[in-house]
Amino acid sequence: MSSVLQPATTDPDPSPAGTSTAGTYRPVSSHLAIAPPVSVVIPAMNEAENLPYVFKTLPDWIHEVVLVDGNSTDDTVRVARDLWPGVKVVEQRGKGKGDALITGFQACTGDIIVMVDADGSADGNEMVSYVSALVSGADFAKGSRFANGGGTDDMTFVRRLGNRALCSVVNRKFGARYTDLCYGYNAFWRHCLDKIDLDCTGFEVETLMNIRVVKAGLKVQEIPSHEYLRIHGTSNLRAVRDGFRVLGVILKERSNRRALRRRTRRSPMLDAVRGEAS
Repeated sequence: MSSVLQPATTDPDPSPAGTSTAGTYRPVSSHLAIAPPVSVVIPAMNEAENLPYVFKTLPDWIHEVVLVDGNSTDDTVRVARDLWPGVKVVEQRGKGKGDALITGFQACTGDIIVMVDADGSADGNEMVSYVSALVSGADFAKGSRFANGGGTDDMTFVRRLGNRALCSVVNRKFGARYTDLCYGYNAFWRHCLDKIDLDCTGFEVETLMNIRVVKAGLKVQEIPSHEYLRIHGTSNLRAVRDGFRVLGVILKERSNRRALRRRTRRSPMLDAVRGEAS
């Protein structure tokens, strides 16, 4: 992976929004320019009214926008193309947020992938912090609403309590140090996908990613992020239903980890070594 830091030039980036500038240095801030191309994945279903707010804050230095359309019945695709002419629209064949993200990740060509919700709750201006963390050495930049400097306008008491409890379980069982667990604003190097092997379809995908990056020994850096209210429409998230799905993922991953340890202890090769030693 390329993660070269260079002083940012004072000249504006001549490439228009939505076009690729891979292979050149793109100014990200007044102190940083990057060579790795950045892909932004936005899963969307009937989010035509929210997309103008989402695209308005996307930085012009990104390499590509991949919109995964979940069979929208409104003008989601047309609005996306009007707002970002170079947008790559991918049709989702399955269902669920996890399935949409996996579909989008497969379509990315950038070295860095950023996942952003389509409801207008995320601020694209924060993306510079995520990318800076990655080019400075992190493998996975994890957004957190509860890290110092973060916040949320869109979390009920029940969801906040559930998130805290589930986060504590993951920290205790997997040796993580997370302050937030179920948040969809994250960024990572594309090579991480080979190590976490995503295989879930619903909202629990963020939890699965957070667990597997720890199990894979990847370097994680939390990024303070502010979550705003959904602008239009209603969320498909259901606190109790999806909370149980998240818990199911945690238990399954813990069980798999124990099974792997048992297989390692019972390895024929290890048995042969022990036999020779005796």
